Amino acid sequence: MNRIRAKIRRLAARIGITDRRGVAAVEFALIAPLFAMLLAAMIDFGGVLYTKFQLDSAVSAGANYALVNAASVNSVNGATLASTVARVVATSQGAAWANGGIVVNNGPTSTVTSGTAVASGTASNADSCYCPTTSGSTFSWGSAATCSSSCPSGGLAGKFVRISASRAYTPMFSSYGIVSSHTITATALVQVQ
Repeated sequence: MNRIRAKIRRLAARIGITDRRGVAAVEFALIAPLFAMLLAAMIDFGGVLYTKFQLDSAVSAGANYALVNAASVNSVNGATLASTVARVVATSQGAAWANGGIVVNNGPTSTVTSGTAVASGTASNADSCYCPTTSGSTFSWGSAATCSSSCPSGGLAGKFVRISASRAYTPMFSSYGIVSSHTITATALVQVQ
């Protein structure tokens, strides 16, 4: 084994490979692209998470407003509540920051898209109680029920505010299981009564 090493050293010395200067630079050149790619992926993932957390915060602010104003979940004040909660969600990080959709107890609805609010819905539905169900991304209000009666899926029938927010986002690498169709979304269903 020592003979082989000696022969390799003599051969390396003959052709001038004994100089080890610059080895670190070559190693760095080989490793740097990998580190740059990892850094870019971390920054991309951080941007996705940051936007998701901002949307969650906006929906939470809207949910808090709905809870504080629970008495407004009715046919008279429901449209105003929906409009106000939609503004809270859509402008939580600045003017026209996110798109939002608010449904007050299967009745008054306010949708904000690019800063423009559109009201719709049947106001009289807000006076009823419901047993809403969620299965994955599918949501259903179900039919009106007697307030405080037991729901088939558990819980009690009551009055609810459904809040959703979305923001366009295109990540550099992957959706990370958070971005769907270049959009990040956050939703909440708040039982107010």
